[in-house]
Amino acid sequence: MTRFDTVGEDAVVTAETGGYVGRITLDRPEAMNTFSTELATDLDAALRAHESDDEVRAIVIDGSGDAFSAGIDLTEHAERDGGDAYEEWVASMEEPFATIAGMGTPVIAAAHGHAAANGLGLVAACDLAVAADGTMFGATAPKVGLFCMGPAVPLMDAVVRKRCLELLLTGELIDADTALEWGLINATAPAGEHVDAAMEYAETIASKSPTAIQRGKRAYYEMEGMDYAEALEYSNEQFAGLCTTADAEAGIEAFLGGEPLDADEWSDI
Repeated sequence: MTRFDTVGEDAVVTAETGGYVGRITLDRPEAMNTFSTELATDLDAALRAHESDDEVRAIVIDGSGDAFSAGIDLTEHAERDGGDAYEEWVASMEEPFATIAGMGTPVIAAAHGHAAANGLGLVAACDLAVAADGTMFGATAPKVGLFCMGPAVPLMDAVVRKRCLELLLTGELIDADTALEWGLINATAPAGEHVDAAMEYAETIASKSPTAIQRGKRAYYEMEGMDYAEALEYSNEQFAGLCTTADAEAGIEAFLGGEPLDADEWSDI
């Protein structure tokens, strides 16, 4: 079953849900899906809508046209004046990054063409990422007198420091194979098959306990900022909480009985 989600009649993203997987498509192909204020706002709204849908267990983000996203729409730069106005502007651009990190639902990027600047940041912010062969990635802002400050935040957690700084300081592009080697993405796929590959990840996640996945993702992001001992203590607390859930009781019973639960059976718990 496919449910179509409303993100506004004139939205520049499309959103739909099939089974337990939500899909969000950046839909400004004429502008290479650059982040306008409208696109950033609509993307954030679509993410929050999927997060509030109890049926959605994983989300795939892709882009229409020739690119995933080529960054921020620089035509909006001249519309603002002064530091406060620019800070408000860029904060709206980066809001989806914070939303993804705070969500329980895993989000998977399906990139193609170019993922540059904020497009690179979105790939790094997603929990998993797939790229079509030939996709190019880069923190290209220094080429126009800017710097990928916002994208640097998820990027520094996605790749090691030297690689992160190589992207940020050179502003040069790397290809999908290099992005895979550096750990920026999880897999490559033949051109045109990147969304299907991302959907496979999503369906695999959706077949597991939604309670465990959502609590586990939130715990992971909490533990990232803790020291070792604190993280272990927190993990023990979170694991103990999972042990008391209906998903754990039913899942363990089914596993010990030799018939692990499938995706639809979790819905009945």
